[in-house]
Amino acid sequence: MCAALVSCAFAGSAGAAGWVIKGRGFGHGVGMSQYGAYGYAKHGRGYRSILTHYYRHTRIGEASGQIRVLLESGVGSVGFSGARSACGKRLRKGREYGFADAGSKVVLRNARGHRIASCGKSGTAKSGSGIHVNGKSTYRGRLVAKETGGLLVVNKVGLDDYARGVVANEMSSSWPKNALRAQAVATRSYALSAGGGRGFDVYDDTRSQVYGGKASETKATDRAVNSTSDEVLRYHKHVITAFFFSTSGGQTESVQYAFGSSPVPYLVSVRDPYDDVSPFHTWKVRYSQREMQSRLHGLFSGRLKKIRVTKTGESPRIVQAKVIGSRGSSRTSGSTLQRRLDLMSTWARFRRR
Repeated sequence: MCAALVSCAFAGSAGAAGWVIKGRGFGHGVGMSQYGAYGYAKHGRGYRSILTHYYRHTRIGEASGQIRVLLESGVGSVGFSGARSACGKRLRKGREYGFADAGSKVVLRNARGHRIASCGKSGTAKSGSGIHVNGKSTYRGRLVAKETGGLLVVNKVGLDDYARGVVANEMSSSWPKNALRAQAVATRSYALSAGGGRGFDVYDDTRSQVYGGKASETKATDRAVNSTSDEVLRYHKHVITAFFFSTSGGQTESVQYAFGSSPVPYLVSVRDPYDDVSPFHTWKVRYSQREMQSRLHGLFSGRLKKIRVTKTGESPRIVQAKVIGSRGSSRTSGSTLQRRLDLMSTWARFRRR
């Protein structure tokens, strides 16, 4: 969904002759620019001011509750340790246990694989200080396994504890406190707005927000979460979908141009003057003619001659473009060009050398 700036990478390509692509920004461009938030914080802005700059017509409110984070789906079993009880059974400290799919129900097993309880359609393990899930991490809250033709494994965790496991994965813990606070509020807001009927609310990866449980907690990000406890962004009465991304290049984008959706009053294009601290504020990549033609295969015929931008958003991000060949051309989207050419954003312009 959102840009995990600490884990994303950009791979450019070079060629002796061909094309130069110049661009700005990193990510989809909608909502809060994380490097922009960093820049605003460095210039003395408070986190509330940062948030209401990027999410227009919103206000800070409060919300609480639990978030269901998907850890695994369609697995036959999941092992865990650190739980104090599961399926009505008191568990021994330091022992490993597991939930297993037994056809139409979930069963609790010990480390030897012996069944010790039948849990019904779902099993819940309750933790003291945290439950370690084999192959994953250690999580606060509860571990829930549901039988859905395979196990759906979910961490059910309080909103603030969820944010503690996210913020340092989405923003460097060394950044200014007001940037981290803004990230914490955006993190809660996004998670609450994403609730659905799939048996979980959010993924634990970049499809939603990168959530690492207790292993991802730091002192700095914990302070940011605690100092903004329960705070979310609201538009009228509703918690907003607080999209965020790495770098704007100087201006964010309105959601309808980036995602092809209906306009949203709080997800509009805004100037982002302090985003220039980002190493991705501007960028350049070169491709040979042969590589460009290979990457854009099927979008033109003959020899690739030109890429003409035909529609942009409120920032100069590409919405539509025409790929022109010597024997035939076609129209395509900015997102297609970004994907085919491994570009950091759709804010790009193309020149043949």
